Amino acid sequence: MRFLLLGLLLIVPLAASAADHWVTVTGEATVTVAPDMATIRIGVTGESKTAREASEDNAKKMTAVLAAMREAGIADRDVQTSRLSLQPHYDPNSGGTARLLGFQTTNQVTVKIHDIDKLPAILDRAIGAGANEMSGLEFVVSNQSKLLDRARTEAIADAHRKAEIYASAAGAKVGHVVSISEGSTPSPPIALQAMRAGAVPVAPGEQTLRAQVTVSYELTQ
Repeated sequence: MRFLLLGLLLIVPLAASAADHWVTVTGEATVTVAPDMATIRIGVTGESKTAREASEDNAKKMTAVLAAMREAGIADRDVQTSRLSLQPHYDPNSGGTARLLGFQTTNQVTVKIHDIDKLPAILDRAIGAGANEMSGLEFVVSNQSKLLDRARTEAIADAHRKAEIYASAAGAKVGHVVSISEGSTPSPPIALQAMRAGAVPVAPGEQTLRAQVTVSYELTQ
């Protein structure tokens, strides 16, 4: 029994000593790419004296807007209604009982534009057909997964480079990977590059995708 206890006392310090010999570093990499898709919310807002007139007038104008975008190459599957409302409009300055002025209607759709070069022309067509409300313009990179995979590979290489610097300074060498964890960092502001077609200026700019990893390496002599 005394021999077994002695064996344990000898083994534990060796295991703890080996576990302490590692270095943990953070690697980062970025990929900058121009967006190749866009989404936008666009529609028609109007007002008439009666609810029926407001609905019919809005429907007529919205039909023209949708037809214009269809003629510009937008598929029906890329158009989705995002807002539809009919509300009474009262005179805010009338005393006592509120005086009804009419009814306001809003019909807004979210549109996916796969060919970003056509965005200015599509907006021009929609506005020319009667669209008077536009919001939520967003530029998108469609193949983010593949680009992020490239950034992840470069982030691992960056982490290994840093580990070698620290190991060399400490008189050691980088061994096996002990652990890897992925983090995230905010992207820097988008650098805009203006485009113009007709009356609608558009600036898709560039989008920066960032990968960050924290890696622990075993150190060897």
